[in-house]
Amino acid sequence: MNLMLIGEAAARIAEDYPEFVVDHPELSWDEMRDFRNRIMQGYFDIELTTLWDIAQKSLPELLLRLESIRHWRAEGE
Repeated sequence: MNLMLIGEAAARIAEDYPEFVVDHPELSWDEMRDFRNRIMQGYFDIELTTLWDIAQKSLPELLLRLESIRHWRAEGE
């Protein structure tokens, strides 16, 4: 469920704040959104090894990247 929420958040950020996505290409916005869609369309078809790989490799990387942009503010705020 958490991976699905991350993908949903990425999709909404991309839709509502496209300038943020452009300013932060180091985050894999499309991959997060696409994985969310895959979970929603066929949750039971997802291989557990894929989920484990994401949990072990991709999530720690994502957390580091998010930490590096944590204090970003939109222009004018």
